[in-house]
Amino acid sequence: MADTRSERDPLGELAVPAAALYGVQTERARRNFPISGLGPLPAFVDAVVRIKKAAALTHRETGRLDAKLADAIVRAADEVLGGQHRDQFVVDVYQAGAGTSHNMNCNEVLANRANEILGAARGAYAPVHPNDHVNMAQSTNDVIPTAIRLGALALLPGLLEALDLLAAAFEAKGKAFDPIVKSGRTHLQDATPIRLGQEFAAYGHTLRRGRARVARAADDLRDLGIGGTAVGTGLNAEARYPALMVKHLAAMTGEELREGKDRVQLMQSLGDVAGFSGAVRALAIDLNKIANDLRLLASGPRTGLAEIVLPAVQPGSSIMPGKVNPSVAEMVNQVCYQVMGNDTTIALACEAGQLELNVMMPVIAHNLLFTLGILTAAVRVLAERCVAGIEADPAMCAHWLERSPALVTALAPRIGYAEAAKLAKESLARGMTVRQLVEEKGLLKGKELDAVLDYRAMTDIGVPGEEK
Repeated sequence: MADTRSERDPLGELAVPAAALYGVQTERARRNFPISGLGPLPAFVDAVVRIKKAAALTHRETGRLDAKLADAIVRAADEVLGGQHRDQFVVDVYQAGAGTSHNMNCNEVLANRANEILGAARGAYAPVHPNDHVNMAQSTNDVIPTAIRLGALALLPGLLEALDLLAAAFEAKGKAFDPIVKSGRTHLQDATPIRLGQEFAAYGHTLRRGRARVARAADDLRDLGIGGTAVGTGLNAEARYPALMVKHLAAMTGEELREGKDRVQLMQSLGDVAGFSGAVRALAIDLNKIANDLRLLASGPRTGLAEIVLPAVQPGSSIMPGKVNPSVAEMVNQVCYQVMGNDTTIALACEAGQLELNVMMPVIAHNLLFTLGILTAAVRVLAERCVAGIEADPAMCAHWLERSPALVTALAPRIGYAEAAKLAKESLARGMTVRQLVEEKGLLKGKELDAVLDYRAMTDIGVPGEEK
């Protein structure tokens, strides 16, 4: 049996692996772009194949495509969506502009498999042709931007669910740690008291705000420009086609989808994608700061802050016995940096469109879907393997709090800012606590001193020592 078969496209004949479901145009792209070894992400393959399936269903409904051919395409698409033939999507992430190569990869795989279902041979493209039937009323130019939107929407619930899990974990620690008063820190210097629970609850609230921001930005992705064909005008698509496509895609995905009001605009601009990626980037910035805070709060155990203890998930050093590192938080840092870099790539690529089309869509699709995948996994791991197991060290929190010169802030309403500043300086110079100095100098006594230097009261709104 021959290892290859000969196929022809507008550039001429080319040998294609005999066992391949893909065809000549895919093979040209495979040879042209041996760049990264990275293939299309599963969510991207699924999104394009769903578009092909929806198109077959639409054309069967309108009578434009013979029902027998449409059913074969649908069956082939269902096989791919069910996990079969995944190794047949072989075009590198970095390929010709717009994603024509990937679009044709999908067209050829579905055409060849549909023909097999109908009893025909691979590579003959009869009775099902990749362009005439699988790609009917479509262009790469409306398929790929629609697939980017569908792929992102498909991955979004996983990210939102992971964020809910992490936010809830922080909020639970916020309640558990609420009785623990500690020194606040600003500019990495001692500041007025705060409860450890307030810090952790705020982390949870930050994540919930970030989640809401991402969900709001994702709503713009629900407007689909499918039916715009080559330049957004809809040439070669029936009038009923866009609405039917949205109907079938919504049924397939379970997503709320809308027919775009201006398909030319949706083809010209990838601003919706850039806006969504920007919201995810903002989330990553907040998440990265939180991971860094956990590393700082857990630093030590003898020469750092050591106010919390992170779960030990693995040995931390190949040379220092017994060392344990904040491994999960460090992983989150690295993922966040990758997400920020991906967003920069997306932003530059979204800006690079000209006139009726943005040709940088393959790299946009890869970076956006890659971002959603790794961020979802990192958020879940942080929740389950780190935050859920964090313990507080109340003794260390009290140790640093007692020694904080910032406690003089509570005295300022009584003795003035300048005198309070002198006390802070003297506290550091003499190695005495603020309370010891106040008692020595007789500035406040008894219940009044206790009321003003009530550390817990300093963590709520009000003037220390005055009735609320």
